[in-house]
Formats: sequence, structure tokens, C-alpha cells
Amino acid sequence: MAFPAVFEQPLGMRALANARRFGRWLTSPKVILGLVMLVMMIYLILVPLYRMFETTLTYQERDIHYEPDAVVGDFTFFHWTRMLTGQIAAVMTYAPLQHSLVTSAGATFLALVIGSALAWMTIRTDMPGRNIINTLATVPYIMPSWTIAMAWTVLFKNRTSGGSPGIYEYLLGVSPPDGLAYGPLPIIISSALHYYTFFFLFVSAALMSIDSNLEEAGELMGASRWRILRKITFPLVVPALLSGFIMTFSKVMGTFGGPNVLGIPVGYYTVSTMIRSNMGLGNYADGFVLAITLILFAMSTIYINQKVVGTRKSYETIGGRGFIASRTRLRNWKFILTASVIVFQIIVAIVPLALLTWDTFMLVDGDFGLSNFTLHYWIGESNPAISNGVPGVLRNPDIYKGAWNSIQLSLYTAFFTALLGILLGYAIAKGRGTRLSKLIEQLAFIPYVIPGIAFGAVYISMFAKSVGPIPALYGTFALLVVVSVAKHIPYSARTGVSAMLQVGRELEEAGEVANANAWERFRRIIFPLTSPGFVSGFLMTFITTMRELSLIILLVTPSTQVLASMTIRYLENDDTQMANAVIIILVALVLTGNFIITRFRGGSLKKGLGM
Repeated sequence: MAFPAVFEQPLGMRALANARRFGRWLTSPKVILGLVMLVMMIYLILVPLYRMFETTLTYQERDIHYEPDAVVGDFTFFHWTRMLTGQIAAVMTYAPLQHSLVTSAGATFLALVIGSALAWMTIRTDMPGRNIINTLATVPYIMPSWTIAMAWTVLFKNRTSGGSPGIYEYLLGVSPPDGLAYGPLPIIISSALHYYTFFFLFVSAALMSIDSNLEEAGELMGASRWRILRKITFPLVVPALLSGFIMTFSKVMGTFGGPNVLGIPVGYYTVSTMIRSNMGLGNYADGFVLAITLILFAMSTIYINQKVVGTRKSYETIGGRGFIASRTRLRNWKFILTASVIVFQIIVAIVPLALLTWDTFMLVDGDFGLSNFTLHYWIGESNPAISNGVPGVLRNPDIYKGAWNSIQLSLYTAFFTALLGILLGYAIAKGRGTRLSKLIEQLAFIPYVIPGIAFGAVYISMFAKSVGPIPALYGTFALLVVVSVAKHIPYSARTGVSAMLQVGRELEEAGEVANANAWERFRRIIFPLTSPGFVSGFLMTFITTMRELSLIILLVTPSTQVLASMTIRYLENDDTQMANAVIIILVALVLTGNFIITRFRGGSLKKGLGM
């Protein structure tokens, strides 16, 4: 049945109007930027994950040794069957997975106790010296994650795996037990002392927002201090505790440095060290199976966290009657507890560096007397009888090259990541509530749940060979920058969104009225107002990249070595003093960078963590 002609014009006009509205929407700056960010997220995150999964389902060249009839590139479940069933799976998958879970759970629990206790004493008591405590609490996080682990070996290593003894045996004449020198206990302790910063920062922020009237109401009802803490304070800081749990658990699950230093000598492999072992042997597909297993565990942890938080209807801690934050009086315990906390933090933050520095002045490893003192590992010339002929770090051109690579990698990564964070923040915040904005935000979160060594493994499969116009980047410095930027997208997006939500829409509209184009509005209005978020994201990424090892350990080559990877290389060659000297240089560079960057535009580590 034909419609009357009178309806044809309105339908055509409506279609034209819809097309114009779609065109205006499609050409708006926030949508154009959002689409560009979407394509970038897909390429940097989803495509590598797909390539890694695809590799686990195809025969590789090395598989011909196990399956003579295999055809390279054909579909197969060989790698999944090999890594999940049988005797090989017990050694290469389930034992390392059990070790990872044990060390991650233990380190997370210990970090929770330490960080939460320090946060409560700092925020909820009249303890003096809060500024000192806050500063010292961030130092362990700034140091490389394996610094405390290496200091532990200086103290407690024994002759189980060969080599020389530590200070414990040198002073007492008794070899420390294997369980104290290597294995799960020292990994748990060293990891907890490094990552307790997360719990300290998150719980501190939560306690600062809790109105003391809630706790005082409990006192008026006759509740004991313990009951108030258990029934009122603890439930209100649950989201902060869960945030600390996710950050700490996922970091320890994917960390490589500590388990490599304290686990490998006694054959205590975690998933991260087993992935590196497989990659070193060329078993990439087997390593990718382990990486995917690690990713699934991390995603499960995030899912459980969201479910637990979601079971509560409200976490409101600030009411409309005014905010009060009273502090518990420590009375006679004030100075004793303050001194104890500061001494503990000095032991955690300063003593490991002092031990490593002391070790660098010992000519023969294991002899800590003054008669063994030397400056060779700092300024000595090449001597075939010492350290395989390697000159001291201050005379070694390889060290300067590694330091320059570390600085370049950190600066490039920090700049591109911080800039990407502002762009992502604009696309997400200005399109808030739209499907495009939600999709970008969800994609940007994915690298957060992928442990560092697994994420590095993803990029091996992505850039091992050229695809279309994209060249093979494996072995290049550019790949280190790309993978570092991609891994830090969740943090940059968080700081970018937080900064962008503080910029009122009317400011940009005023720029439009003044006929300023999108670039001018961004350059003259948006970026200056969000620059503190840019600097905080820059600082966070700079610090993390300078001391990053797990992410890049599978990707560095002799020409792209950075200080972090050089430390492990010297350690594995039994050049302990050289490794410790490189760590001292690395920590000095990180602290210098942190000091310089925090001088600009109100940047801080807390803002970089999204607090």
C-alpha cells in the first residue's frame, strides 16, 4: 500500500535532521577524541591479548621436538594439555601457582596489618611527627620492589645454593636455616615491607573522612574501644582495605624481582619466575598459558572484591551536621610509640640501602670486616681477577648507558602516559554516561588486572613479527616505551578523569563563545586547569617505570638494558656487589626525580595513586 505524498517530505526532513544531528555528534571534539582513544585501546590491549591466546592454540617450532607430526601454525590444545595435566603441569603450573598464592596472601595480610596500624596511629591518635611518618611511609614504594629482598640476602644468605654467607653467619658463626635465608618467608616479609604503602595511603584517606561522632556515639552507648573498632570503624574502612588488598595482592602475584632473588636459589618458583624460565628456553606458548592463568586469577580477585563491596548498601562516612575528627590520646605512650614507629620505618626504608651500600665496599663477598674494604666496585679499573674484569660502576660505560636508557624510558613513558591520561579523562568525563565513554573506561581498566610479567609476555606475541605497516618491534627501545605506556593507562586514566571532572563545563563553553577552536580551548583552558593531575600522573609513572622490572624483564636485550634489568643480570652472574651498586644508583635517580617533579604544579604520589 502506497503512502500519500504528504508524508514523504516530513519523513525525508526527519531523516535529514537526524543525519545532521549525527554529523554534529560525530564531529564534536569529545566524540572524535573518544573514537581515537577507543581504537588505541583496542590496539594496545585487546589485540595483544588475542595474539597471546592465539599462540597458545597453535603449534610452534619447538613443539616438533615433542610432536614430530606437528605442523607449525596448526590449531592444537597441546600447550593447554601439557601445562594443565600430567607430571609437567604439577611442576610447571600448579606448584608455582601454589607458591604465588601463598606468598601473595601472606604478604598482603602482613602489609594490611602494618599499613593499617600505622595509618590509625597517624590519623586517629595525637602522635607527633606525622610529616616524618608520612614521608618515610612512601620511601619503600619508591625503591625497587626487590631492594629489600637483596638486603635480606646480605643479612641472611647461607651456603645452600653456593656462594658466600651473609652478615648473620659472619657475626654469629652459625649458618641461618634455609627457611630464613630463602623461600616463602623472606619473600612474604620483603614484599609486605615494600607494599604496605598502599594500605597506609588508602586507610589514611578513609580514616580522615570518618566523622568521629559515629565512634563517640558508640562510646555513649557503653561500647568498648575494641567493639567500636570492630563494629563501626572497621566496616567504614572496608573499601579502603579492599583497594589495598587488590593493589598488593595483584602486585605480589605478578612481581618477579623478589621471588627471583629469594626463591630461585632453592628452587622455589612462582608463576612469574616460571614464566621467565619458559620464555628463556623459547617455550613462548607454555609461558603464555601461565600468563593467561595469572591474568585469570587477577581478574577473579577483582571480581570478588567488587562483589564484596557491592553487598553493602552504603559507605557514607561524612554527614551534613559538620565533620569532626577527634584523636585518641596516647598519654604516656606517645613518645614511646612515636619512636617505635619511626625506628621501624627507618629499618624498612634506610637500613636496606645502608646494607647494600656496605656490601658494595667489600672486596670479597661474605667478609664484612674493614680489612676487606675496597672502592673497586665504584671507581676501580678493569681487573680480570675481580668481578669478571668489569670496571667499577662509575667507570663502566655500560652503567651510564643503562642509566640513560632508564631515564629516557621513564621520561618518555611518563610524558606520553600523563598526556594520554588527560586525553582519556576528557573523552570519558565529557562523554559521561554515553556508551562510548563507558566502553573506553572499561577498556582502559584492563591492564590494571594483568600482572606486569604477563603483560610483558603479551607484547612478545604482539611485536615478534611485523603485521602490515607495523614493524616488528621486539628488541627495540620503542617496544619498552609502548608496553610501559600501555601498562600505565589505568593509572593515567584515573588521574585524568579526576582532574577533568573538576573543570566546569561553562569554562569550555565560554571559550566557544569567544570563537576558540577545540585545540585552543584545550591548550589555554583545560590543560592549565588540569596540569596538577598531569604532573601527578607523570610522577607516578616516572617512579614506577624507573624501578620497573617485571614488566620489561622479558623484553630487554643487551642493547636496551636499563638499570633494573642490569641489576638482575649482575646478580645472576654472581656479581653481588655490582648488582647492589647499580641498585643504589637507581634509587638515587628515582629519589632525585621524585624531588624535582613534586616541585611542579602540586603533583604528588597520593594523587598519582588516585587518592
